[in-house]
Amino acid sequence: MSLLDKETLWKETLEWLKTEIGEAEFSDWFVDLRYLGSGEGHISVGCPSVFHRDRVKKNYQGRIRERLMEIAGTEIDLKFEVNSKNGEVKASAPQKPTVDVSVETKKEPTAKVVSVEKIKREQHPDLRDDYTFEKYVIGDNNMFASNAALAISKNLGANYNPFFIYGGVGLGKTHLMQAIGNSVHENSKNKVIYVTSEDFLNEYVESVRENTRMSTFKNKFRRANLLLIDDVQFFADKPGVQEELFHTFNALLQAKNQIVFTCDRPPSELKKFETRLLNRFDQGLKVDLQPPRVEIRLAILRAAVKSRGIPIPENVLDFVSKKISSNVRDLVGALNSLIAYAELFKKEVTLEIAQKTLKDVMASAKQSNLSIETIQKVVASHFSISVNDLKGKKRSQNVVFPRQIAMHICREMTEYSSTEIGEAFGGRDHATVLYSLDKIKGRFLVDPNIEPTIENLKRQVKEMATKL
Repeated sequence: MSLLDKETLWKETLEWLKTEIGEAEFSDWFVDLRYLGSGEGHISVGCPSVFHRDRVKKNYQGRIRERLMEIAGTEIDLKFEVNSKNGEVKASAPQKPTVDVSVETKKEPTAKVVSVEKIKREQHPDLRDDYTFEKYVIGDNNMFASNAALAISKNLGANYNPFFIYGGVGLGKTHLMQAIGNSVHENSKNKVIYVTSEDFLNEYVESVRENTRMSTFKNKFRRANLLLIDDVQFFADKPGVQEELFHTFNALLQAKNQIVFTCDRPPSELKKFETRLLNRFDQGLKVDLQPPRVEIRLAILRAAVKSRGIPIPENVLDFVSKKISSNVRDLVGALNSLIAYAELFKKEVTLEIAQKTLKDVMASAKQSNLSIETIQKVVASHFSISVNDLKGKKRSQNVVFPRQIAMHICREMTEYSSTEIGEAFGGRDHATVLYSLDKIKGRFLVDPNIEPTIENLKRQVKEMATKL
């Protein structure tokens, strides 16, 4: 088969794939691929980034090879290369996770270090110098998001635009966003603007008040090569600033400049937003940051202790990582309390001291005003069943598992006894509740998804409780 034949074969395969996956999905992943050439038994394909290459290989390589074999009648291998333009290096092997979260091996997770060529520039005035990729600890809860962020920092506006990062409080959204900004600022002459939603709103209001300043406001944000806007949920029910954001959005996309947003929820859950703006949020790449698992929490604590130079015993770090599971902010806050104790009293922090010092922090995890009914509503909604199912006699797996999770959360977040919890779940006895708690405890050892699911539910419970 000639080289031309293989190029034609590749084009025909792509046409087939477009009908298989739809034009929207095809546009996201295949428009920017390039046919590079072919050799004996293979076709070489160019990808715009390492992240893009890995996603295509993972999700589509099998189907493409099968189709090539159907058409050609012989097996044809695919060699993916990252285009060398824009300073990226060719690579043919997928990136591997840099954090080992295996429960059995107990290996220490480590922070992923991103190697970049530094260009000497002053620190960006609006970005924290410690919010970098080097200091971002990666685990299975944020691996996808961090890889996407790194790819964006190396190739602004080419793919994944806009980039929409969402998740609960204290999970590292701002850190990841500013890491993109710091990397771009340090390694290029691109104009980077970081702004909170509050500051964006205030500047907009001032510009409206003094009409002569509106053009200055528009030019400032629409001429950015990278625009970072933090906490866009606060634009809800503010039609004026949403209108301006919409036009800014369009101007940046047309100029192929990059936009990054953070939010506390996915676009589908934003209320009182213009539909056209929500559609813009949806057209890019959306990533969800989940609470870190215990192994990653321990890695974060170790990294923080190392950077501060204060010795904290391993058993104390282990204790904190298991007791503070809500988010990274609370985790580091607890560690800072222990470091402050060590510095002020010139004493080593023992496990006993940690238990006493963090007593109030541990107690705050349990909310005396939180009702079991609130927890039941959140869990039932998440698993698409009714509260009556949780309280009833059904013993099918799709009901028993959510019921056990709800009981576990009640025990974790409230002061209710197991007898009181059992009574709230249809008059079940103390032994039944304990059995349910043990079952969930056992799932933690074998199911890597159970902890993120429960932490996400706990976050929703807290959010609902604040609205009542």
